[in-house]
Amino acid sequence: MLSSLFLSATNHLLAQAGWARQRLQSHAGRTARLELVPVAEIDFSISAEGQLAEWSGEDAPEVCLRLAVAELPQLVAGGMETAMRHVRVEGNAELAEALGFVFRHLRWDAEEDLSRVFGDIAAHRLVDGGRRIAAESRRSLERAGGSVAEYFTEEAPLLVQRKALPTFALEVVALRDAVARLDKRVARLERAR
Repeated sequence: MLSSLFLSATNHLLAQAGWARQRLQSHAGRTARLELVPVAEIDFSISAEGQLAEWSGEDAPEVCLRLAVAELPQLVAGGMETAMRHVRVEGNAELAEALGFVFRHLRWDAEEDLSRVFGDIAAHRLVDGGRRIAAESRRSLERAGGSVAEYFTEEAPLLVQRKALPTFALEVVALRDAVARLDKRVARLERAR
């Protein structure tokens, strides 16, 4: 189920990106595995058309891409490029580089898909509205984060302000040294007894 969903979605994106299919065509017949640790393993091969195809061979795949399921929210928040920074790759370097490049740069053309259903103008407005909502949400989160940080540094000082960090670090070092000196004095006094 998850395997076919992944392959269908990726092939849909590949259908919109001729450059990506071209890049994968030179790797036709090669095999890979995407491991969503600890949930699933998705085995696939690359077709002559540069699409992904189901593969269930007996041999080990040539490349293994490992991504922790906990990293998946970054796909939504930061996109594929952000998520690909957390992928662990093993196997054939040339194939891994091609897959990594394609996955990092593959983008969904939502406006194109929506225009087939709603028409060009409505699709453009929907996508534009979605971008504005996402941007405003991001700004709201940044403002809320700033307010929380200000509260914890000013009102209820549980955090150290960035500008106070160097001074705080020096004070911690001085305290550590003073405790070490005190410890040595106590040890000398105990031996003297």
